[in-house]
Amino acid sequence: MSEVQWNREGGRGKSGLLLRRLLISLCGLALAAAPAAGQSSVLDAMKAELDRSMELLGEEETPPYFLSYEISESRSASAGASFGALTGSDERHERLLDIDLRVGDYSLDNTRPIRDTFGSLSFLRTGRTRMPVDDDAAAIRSILWSETDRQYKRALEQLTQVKTNVQVKVEAEDQSDDFSRETPSTAVDEPRPIEYDRADWEDRVRRYSAPFAEHGEFLRASASLTAGTDTRWFVNSEGSEIQTSETRYRLFVAAMTKADDGMELPLYKSYSSFTLDGLPDDETVERDVRKMIEILLALREAPLVEPYTGPAILSGEASGVFFHEILGHRLEGHRLKEADDSQTFRDQLNQRVLPESFSVHFDPTIRTYGPSDLVGSYRYDNQGVAARRVTAIDKGILKNFLMSRSPIDGFPNSNGHGRKQPGRKPVSRQSNLIVEVADPLTSDELKERFVEAIEAAERPFGLRIEEIQGGFTFTGRVIPNSFNVSPLLVYRVYPDGRQELVRGVDLIGTPLTTFSRVVAADDQIGVFNGFCGAESGMVPVSAAAPSILVSQIEVQKKEKSQDRPPLLPAPVGDL
Repeated sequence: MSEVQWNREGGRGKSGLLLRRLLISLCGLALAAAPAAGQSSVLDAMKAELDRSMELLGEEETPPYFLSYEISESRSASAGASFGALTGSDERHERLLDIDLRVGDYSLDNTRPIRDTFGSLSFLRTGRTRMPVDDDAAAIRSILWSETDRQYKRALEQLTQVKTNVQVKVEAEDQSDDFSRETPSTAVDEPRPIEYDRADWEDRVRRYSAPFAEHGEFLRASASLTAGTDTRWFVNSEGSEIQTSETRYRLFVAAMTKADDGMELPLYKSYSSFTLDGLPDDETVERDVRKMIEILLALREAPLVEPYTGPAILSGEASGVFFHEILGHRLEGHRLKEADDSQTFRDQLNQRVLPESFSVHFDPTIRTYGPSDLVGSYRYDNQGVAARRVTAIDKGILKNFLMSRSPIDGFPNSNGHGRKQPGRKPVSRQSNLIVEVADPLTSDELKERFVEAIEAAERPFGLRIEEIQGGFTFTGRVIPNSFNVSPLLVYRVYPDGRQELVRGVDLIGTPLTTFSRVVAADDQIGVFNGFCGAESGMVPVSAAAPSILVSQIEVQKKEKSQDRPPLLPAPVGDL
C-alpha cells in the first residue's frame, strides 16, 4: 500500500482528523515569518513542529510523553592517494534526522527491550532519514511531520509488545525506570567552516603515499586527508534547544605487506586535530612514512610468536586502547540493564578493581591532553544532556558508570554519555578516557621492574607492545566474557636488555583476571584517537594513558591468510 493510499484511507475517525489537522497546519508554513537575525532557522522549524506535534498528538488516547528531534549535518572534504597516484577527491554534504518518540511514561515506555526475543536490540536501529540541506522551513517541517506520524504508530505497537513481555517474563533484575528526567539545555554555536585547498591536499597525499611505490613488497599503501564539520540541531519536549558545531581534521597513512607464510602485516599512522594547523608538517609525515616502510620490511622477516603467558609492557598509546576495550565498555551503564549481559562490574561498586595508584576518568569537556587534541570531546551528548567529567575509578576503587538517559539501579540520571551515530538510538558510550597514576615511575624504573618481573616469572623474555590496531570485546553471557586486542608492533625483551621484533600476536584474556595483573605505570602519556563501533554505531573516542606493566598477559597466534604472496614480482623500476 502506498503512502498516498494510506493517507486517503486514514481520513476516517479520530486519527484521520488528527492527520488532516497536521496537514492543514503544514499548508501555512511557507507564510511563516523569517527567523530573527542570529537565530537558526533549522532549530526554529524543529521547535515549531515539535510543539505542534505534542499538542495535537496529546489529544490521542495514548499520547507521547516525550519527543525529541535531532538533525545531524555533515560537511566533509577529502583527498586520497595510493602509491603516489590520486584515487579520489570529493566533497560531501548531507543531513540526517533522528526522532525519539516515547509513549507510556518515564517508568515504562515503548523503548524497553523485549526479553528472550531474537532481535530485541532492534530498537537501537532507526534507519537513515535524509533531510534537505537547504534551510527550508516548510521542507524540514514536512519531513518531521511525516516521520513523527510513522514513529508514533510504531511506538504504540511497541508499547503493547513491551507490556505483554513484562507480564509473561520473570521480574527484571534491574527495577529502574526506562527514561530519566533531566534539566533542559540551551546553547547555540556558530557553524564552523572547513579549511580546504583541494589542489594542495591532492599534492600532499600523492607525496605521502609515493615512497611505498619504491618497494615491491607492499600490496596496499595509501594516504588520505579528511576534514569534516559536524553540526547538530537538537530540540525536545522538555525545553532543550541546542545547536553545536565541531570540525575535525585527520591524516591517515596505511600500508600492508605479506610474509612468506601468508600472514598479512598492516601498519597505520593516524593524526587528528581540530584545526588544519594542528596536523604535522611534511617533514614529520615523510619521516614517519620512511619509518613505516622500515618496520614493515622488518616484520616480513620477523619470527612468529608462539602462545605465551608472562610479563608485558604496553606503551601509553597501546594501554589507552587496552583500557578502552577491556575496561571502558564494561563501564557503559546500559549494559548493566541488559538481561543477557555478563554485567562484569555490576557488583564491584566501591570495590578495588585496579591498583590504589590508578584512577580512570571519562571527560568529554576537555579538548586537549598535552599537545594532542582529543576527538572524543563534545559539549552535549545526543540526548541533549551537558557533557561532564565522570570519575569511574578513584584510587583503584570503582565509583561510577557511564550513563545515558537509561537509568540503572542506584544511578537514576544521565552524566552526559548518551551517544550515537546518525540513524541509531543513543546508549551510554565512552568519550575521552583518561588514566591517571599517582606517583608514577620513570620510564627507566618501569623497565627495571619489567626485567624483575620476567626473572620472577622465570620466563626467558617478556613482551613490549608498542602499537595496537584495535580490538573487540564480548560482554554477554552466552559467549565467554573475554577480549581480543590486536597489536601491530610487538618486541620480545630479554633480561639482558636485548629486544627482537616479532609478529603474529593477539592479546587475549578475561577482564577481571587481566586487571588484577596491572602492577605499575610510568609518566609517559600516550594518546589514542579513533572511532569506536558498538550498538549505537561509530562514535569518535580518545584515550590518554601511561605505559603500564602487566605481570601476566596471554597471547595467541594471530589468524593468517592461507593465500601465498604474489607470484609475480611488483613492476618496480619497469616504467
